[in-house]
Amino acid sequence: MLEVTDLSAGYGQSRALHGVTFTARRDETVAIMGRNGMGKTTLFKTLMGVLPAVSGRIAVAGEEITRDESHRRVAKGIAYVPQGRMIFPTLTVEENIRTGLENAAVRRIPDEIYALFPVLHEMRRRKGGNLSGGQQQQLAIARALATDPKVLLLDEPTEGIQPSIIKDIARALVEIRKLRGITIVVSEQVLSFAMDVADRLFVIEGGRLVHESARADTDTARIRQYLSV
Repeated sequence: MLEVTDLSAGYGQSRALHGVTFTARRDETVAIMGRNGMGKTTLFKTLMGVLPAVSGRIAVAGEEITRDESHRRVAKGIAYVPQGRMIFPTLTVEENIRTGLENAAVRRIPDEIYALFPVLHEMRRRKGGNLSGGQQQQLAIARALATDPKVLLLDEPTEGIQPSIIKDIARALVEIRKLRGITIVVSEQVLSFAMDVADRLFVIEGGRLVHESARADTDTARIRQYLSV
């Protein structure tokens, strides 16, 4: 569903991604693990078109999107929940979710979104800026799902969120896959969360993928070493 081949990107003359290659299948969750500054957010911004690729190829469902602008990538099936969530604080929960429906054929919020995140239904008239960090993260995911994506990108979804809400988000991501069979790519530093949601785990270091393992074969001690060096 998502094919990334020899992808390089950077900021000005500084290269931050170096030949990244990986695939993510339909109905699969992939975790990109790594410490701060190792290239996770740069990778996600490049996949979404916020940052242009210097070289390489990105394809969704066999269709190349490498040179497409961000809004065209959304139309072709990518949804992005950025680090820091970026919800609209002055809009209500319901209005925030509706922003994901702007290009949809049906402008009604799907019932399953509120079923996945019951707290959002309870707070649908509340301003986004008045939600807790964990509730804002659930709102950001709900807004992304409203676009009915083939591929959902989540950049550091557990950052600054209390452990009980992290568990709620993990359960919701597992449920989303059951309901929709979509591809999920998540960047993460919390290993327990990645082990709860991901089928395969990659480690990025210095803008390169340096490790890959299926969840069942993952040496958690080795991953922790990468995360703590």
